[in-house]
Amino acid sequence: MYQCRILLRQRSLLQRSLCTAKSGTPNGRFDCAVIGAGHNGLVAAAYLAGAGKKVCVLERRHVIGGAAVTEEIVPGFKFSRCSYVLSLLRPKVMEDLQLERHGLVVYTRDPSSYTPLLEPGSKTGAQSLLLGRDHARTHRSIAAFSPRDADQFVRYEEQMGRLAASLEPLLDNPPFNLHHLLASSGLRAKARELERARPLYRMASQLGPQLLQLYELLTAPTSRILDRWFESEPLKATLATDSVIGAMISPDTPGSGYVLLHHVMGGVNNIPGAWGFVHGGMGSVSKAIAESAQARGAKIFTDAPVSHIKVVNGKTEGVVLADGSEVDAPVVLSNATPKVTFENLLPPDSLPEDDFLASVRRIDYASPVTKINVAVSRLPNFLADPNPVSGDCPDHFHGTIHLNSDSCAMIDTAYRACQQGGYADRPVIEMTVPSSLDDSLAPKGAHVVQLFTQYTPKLLHGKRWTQEDKDRYTRTVFKCIDDYAPGFSASVVGSDVLTPQDLEETFGLTGGNIFHGGMSLDQLYFMRPTPEYCDYRSPIGGLYLCGSGAHPGGGVMGAPGRLCALEVLRDS
Repeated sequence: MYQCRILLRQRSLLQRSLCTAKSGTPNGRFDCAVIGAGHNGLVAAAYLAGAGKKVCVLERRHVIGGAAVTEEIVPGFKFSRCSYVLSLLRPKVMEDLQLERHGLVVYTRDPSSYTPLLEPGSKTGAQSLLLGRDHARTHRSIAAFSPRDADQFVRYEEQMGRLAASLEPLLDNPPFNLHHLLASSGLRAKARELERARPLYRMASQLGPQLLQLYELLTAPTSRILDRWFESEPLKATLATDSVIGAMISPDTPGSGYVLLHHVMGGVNNIPGAWGFVHGGMGSVSKAIAESAQARGAKIFTDAPVSHIKVVNGKTEGVVLADGSEVDAPVVLSNATPKVTFENLLPPDSLPEDDFLASVRRIDYASPVTKINVAVSRLPNFLADPNPVSGDCPDHFHGTIHLNSDSCAMIDTAYRACQQGGYADRPVIEMTVPSSLDDSLAPKGAHVVQLFTQYTPKLLHGKRWTQEDKDRYTRTVFKCIDDYAPGFSASVVGSDVLTPQDLEETFGLTGGNIFHGGMSLDQLYFMRPTPEYCDYRSPIGGLYLCGSGAHPGGGVMGAPGRLCALEVLRDS
């Protein structure tokens, strides 16, 4: 009923315009071959080509971008099909690759967050919570639930900003290898790792006594932290969603605070912590990076799936494509997940270290995410804040709209249902409407609605999702939205549903995990992807990991691609 069953392989005009690559097989020998034209692979290619390397990028799909892609699934509606908002892209990458010069335009979202309630949430009868850059407006909105919380929120944001800023040096530098530092007997090797530990020392020095607050945030449950700051459930639940987004955890899970911090580390348009919609969808990010890479001489190929990496005497010699053709290159960078890279793309018995493969197999890829992209004929109309009769778009559509997040208990209930192999009657829903700021995405009067929902398991009660299962889940989500905004279901023109199973099969995201592996403390910094090889290298000479499975992790950040490329150049 809600599915727009279109052959996704059909190339729309949009897809052709965003794909600046060639379809086919590369000719000749290259210095470096990059597997996957996701944003990190493209960033790595741009840096390497800029340093004079002959580089090719090999993308298995017909369109570049990986998870940062724009696709016209419903005719006339352009979806950021997987990733959907921008904030974490590193300023250094933006500057070095001149992405604005290559057409990247980002609309700052303000207000940033809107939470309508099913029932009034306070004695004042407040029915919604709005957070944004207008501090007086935000203060009034929070004060309707708790005057104390309104005052506390200012101090909370200041502290989160300080903690996020302290981590900046870690995001733009490779981690030091603690394993090498402890295991190596050579003074030169130890000195090298101690030098790499300088950003960590600078962070600790900058924080001083607040280092304990950072430690608590990295290790404690988000619910405990928020309970100490605030008393109103709508505010705590709205903030808690950032601690679980894309992660198979609850606000009550120890260490969930880091994911909360991870999502305030970025900024757009020189506004720290802000998020934005990209003009033309997230594929425009990949397009700008690709154009920068091509301007430096990189060659990008689509419809070029890699079958396996060639390994001779423990070193890479290039890759073999699915059609049997070979690409010769002494250096290979993989933008795939660690599992795909080391378990699927390497020939059997090519890894010399059994312990390494065992570490790779222990990486947690659990994902709770089902992304639903929806084309609607009109804006949703929320009971808490009805749309004006003039037809103008209210600004609460500019931010993330939090549904079924009236309280932290609602979030935890949805999490627990998923742990039992199913999903709750009221899944957690993050709605965004990018067409509220970018009218290029949908026909006049119509809109693109993106629903980032959780919690859903990769296997529904132990079995693969069927189309009937996906239709049933979609109806559940739409019914919830109807409770907040009656008539939403009736406005649906078409939709595209991506369960964890679909995210894995379509985008190569192992387990459907958008971060290429969990972002818990045991899988971060010098533990990512494994303690022995946290420096983008691998047991195979010439094979590097440049995707989000490497430090500093997931999100449209570009840092793993940049840092990996710099390590390749250092080894050259």
